[in-house]
Amino acid sequence: MKHEDEVDRILQDWSTARPDLDLAPLAVFSRMTRITKHIDRARVHAFERSGLTSWEFDVLAVLRRSGAPFRQSPKVLVQQTLVSSGTMTNRIDRMENRGLVRRLTDPNDGRGVLVEMTHQGQTLVDAAMTRLSDAEEQLLGGVPRAERDRLATLLRKLALSVDRFSPGEE
Repeated sequence: MKHEDEVDRILQDWSTARPDLDLAPLAVFSRMTRITKHIDRARVHAFERSGLTSWEFDVLAVLRRSGAPFRQSPKVLVQQTLVSSGTMTNRIDRMENRGLVRRLTDPNDGRGVLVEMTHQGQTLVDAAMTRLSDAEEQLLGGVPRAERDRLATLLRKLALSVDRFSPGEE
């Protein structure tokens, strides 16, 4: 029995409308786009249930993964969350007001600042990560482990290919 998804139907329509096009990339990226929408909903729900926004989770996750004492420079946070320094400054301000992080003077550079996660920030990011892991396991529930591993390998190759191009570059 053949299983078709919405993208199969879209591709059939496009192949009729534009038989001159190679639709193989559309088959990949349209599915990725649709899957991403489902993932984004699951993530937002997991984070909201833990009292965080997606961007707060992103910042706290960088700090949590860095290990104790859970602190990084704003520059590292900018690099790992892919936002501008102005955006990061605003996020740190807002998270500091919520008691999720605190700013410290960098002991190696008196002019520098480090951002440190508070106990409250760690509690919330750990809860969010548990909920995220559970939600993503449910989304992958129909895919056997060996196929998940193969899919992860293929997606890594795709990510490396896509990363070669900056936005707007052809």
